[in-house]
Amino acid sequence: MAERIEMLRALMRAKGWDAVVVTGSDPHCSEYPAERWKQVQWLSDFTGEAGDLVVTPDHAGLWTDTRYFIQAEQQLAGTGIALHKMRVPEQVPIPDWLRQQFGDDALIAVDGLCTGAAFAQSLPGTVLSVPDLLDRFWTDRPAIPQTPIFTVDPGETRREKISWLRAFLREQDCDGILLTALDEIAWLLNVRASDIEYNPLVISYLLVTRSEVCWYVVKEKVEDPQTRATFSILEADGVRLHPYSDIDYLPSEFQGRLFVDASSLNYQLYSTLASDGVALEEGTSPVGLRKAVKNAREIAGMREAHLQDGVAMERYLYWLEKSVAAGREITEWDAAVKLGQLRGDRKDYLGDSFETISAYGPGAALPHYITPHNYAPVIRDEGLYLCDSGGQYTCGTTDITRTVPMGRLSALEREDYTLVLKGHIDLAMAVFPEGTPGCRLDALARAPLWRSKRNFGHGTGHGVGWFLGVHEGPHDIRQNLNPVPFEPGMIVSDEPGIYREGKHGVRHENLLLCVEAGVSEFGRWLAFEPLTLCHFDTDGLDLSLLDRAEIDWLNAYHERVREALSPHLPGEIADWLRDKTRPV
Repeated sequence: MAERIEMLRALMRAKGWDAVVVTGSDPHCSEYPAERWKQVQWLSDFTGEAGDLVVTPDHAGLWTDTRYFIQAEQQLAGTGIALHKMRVPEQVPIPDWLRQQFGDDALIAVDGLCTGAAFAQSLPGTVLSVPDLLDRFWTDRPAIPQTPIFTVDPGETRREKISWLRAFLREQDCDGILLTALDEIAWLLNVRASDIEYNPLVISYLLVTRSEVCWYVVKEKVEDPQTRATFSILEADGVRLHPYSDIDYLPSEFQGRLFVDASSLNYQLYSTLASDGVALEEGTSPVGLRKAVKNAREIAGMREAHLQDGVAMERYLYWLEKSVAAGREITEWDAAVKLGQLRGDRKDYLGDSFETISAYGPGAALPHYITPHNYAPVIRDEGLYLCDSGGQYTCGTTDITRTVPMGRLSALEREDYTLVLKGHIDLAMAVFPEGTPGCRLDALARAPLWRSKRNFGHGTGHGVGWFLGVHEGPHDIRQNLNPVPFEPGMIVSDEPGIYREGKHGVRHENLLLCVEAGVSEFGRWLAFEPLTLCHFDTDGLDLSLLDRAEIDWLNAYHERVREALSPHLPGEIADWLRDKTRPV
């Protein structure tokens, strides 16, 4: 890592650059980039999903948030790269830090393809876009992926969606809209692929005008029969196919007013469009919000996906409990592999929705722990084990966390376990007026922890797509002041936690569906309905910390889990689940 940083510094000296900023994203501002664009990892060895790197002549620093502090300190050890902490009161974001170092006179280089336009515009001084900046050093850099593309039927045709988007263009008095966020493109065209691990997305750009639809998607000669068939279907619907690299010609070819979303548009393309005189209308893409509100078919599919996932989870938790109790040596990695096998037995399963976090004891104190393949810790018959995982099914996407008492618990472990579940239940029970954003609900999950002077650094909830990304917006539940209100049909996670470095971690997570809760003289009301079907282990609870309403919710939820899953489980597991879901 030190040698790679020094190679970059030699280039900086030759070019006269004061700093280089390397982001952890791709040309579409994706949260999860393909291997080709994991530039921060290549330079620093940091594998977290959120991290940006700054290199100056005498400093190299990684900026990341509270989810990755422990992981970053471990992975950056010996590299000479300093950790800069975000989402803490004393945080100094990259633009502010650069301004402190250089004022407003710096020459800052970025890989403009992998730097968002909005972020680049926030940097001080002169920002120079250098596409594929690391190519001269990264000699074995992976190619742009092109995996088989197939169509899906979410209950609304692509023609209907395109017609809706064109109505938006007329309202905005624009001639076209350029979609650059991969989940938005996949949603609009009703297509899926596997260009990014765990994410059924197609790396591409999409231009929709009042008369044309141009998809910049072809990376190499298309040999796959499924992809050729998909392309034929799209062409019949009026979608014109172009090489992915032809997006470079768009600035010189497009005539009229173009709507763009700077939050997902890369700086290189934005700069070229602006310099070529394209009239840009900047705003928030309407696709994100439209995609977040699931239709009846998508909701039915998500229910089916969670039924299938719940069966796999109960089989898994039964296997784990019996195996450890019998004295078998089960490592964190063994457990992760077993869960993948059990999900693989379910119909419609296509793979995981993210890398399974299988963590015992101290490992669970890292919210985004990476389970080691080799020499993984053994799961003992005491303490807490945490598993955060999810599946991609053709009918929907799942994300679930269960923390499991493996045997004897300390008083602190039991108290943390209960308080986190208390916060989870309090949010799940929420009834709130129409127009309420998630930032106003976040405290419901934190209040039981705050009363005991405990907290967690990550958000409480994120949106989830229908057979799309496991992390989607624009809604969420967190302390950040996101004004997007909840609407019926939105899906969000409910996942408070407590993490004690070197000791243990607790997180309880379900996915919730926002539903109508009635009308009163005070207006329209909304609530949440759990989609996830899997029991919470009551052996870890201190019932004195739960009130009557919380206990009633837990018992009712367990009754629902038992009734839904038991018919699909072998007899001995159904009996075991009946015992696990007995009223408390």
